[in-house]
Amino acid sequence: MTSALASLAAALNTPAPWLLPYAPIARSVLAAATSDSVADALNAAGEGGVRFVEQAALPDGEPYESFIARTACVPTRDNLHDLFNGLMWLSYPKTKRRLNAIHAEAITARGGAAGARGPLRDALTLFDENAAILQAPPALVEALRSRHWKALFIDLRAEWRSARLALFGHALFEKLMQPRKPITAHVWPVEDVTDDAIASSLAPARLAAKDFLPMPVLGVPGWWPDNENLAFYDDADVFRVSR
Repeated sequence: MTSALASLAAALNTPAPWLLPYAPIARSVLAAATSDSVADALNAAGEGGVRFVEQAALPDGEPYESFIARTACVPTRDNLHDLFNGLMWLSYPKTKRRLNAIHAEAITARGGAAGARGPLRDALTLFDENAAILQAPPALVEALRSRHWKALFIDLRAEWRSARLALFGHALFEKLMQPRKPITAHVWPVEDVTDDAIASSLAPARLAAKDFLPMPVLGVPGWWPDNENLAFYDDADVFRVSR
């Protein structure tokens, strides 16, 4: 078993709150693994509307997102970063396909691989790598939008029982394999955290405007033991006020 698959298996022994919703599909991937190939394990575990292939399948000079759009194949390395990317394809296939379609269209519109990335492609990458999806009472969203951390995590602490927060960015999952207080997600508020609803929320104009709300994820009540001591939120280097 590759170090990526072994690391995921170890994390699933006592899943962190952010990993727990993905534990069933992650265990299916591990159970399906018959070799050291992350791509093979993902292919054997489920159907995400794509096929996972080795990184060498990506032709020189062809953008990664364009290749996926053209072939419905996802180049996959044997590391945690790409393993978590595959888990998101299996968990949110419509959202991942929507992100890929917008990305591929943007690449074509800007003249291919040699063209400038632009704000839309930057936002798509940020979403794919570091987003967290939030369905929450309006008071929580407003407190997050204003970076009113005391209201968000202390005064409105009970409101988190009515919220649903799902991590999406595969780089974010990778970082949280070694949790550190400053790790920040780019939160994307939605009406519902279903795959259909998230995919529908991905309007290019909203993405290009970078309608993200940065949030230190270990501040979420119940996600990290240290935040039971409310002095946890006094760290101004992490819980920064709006400019």
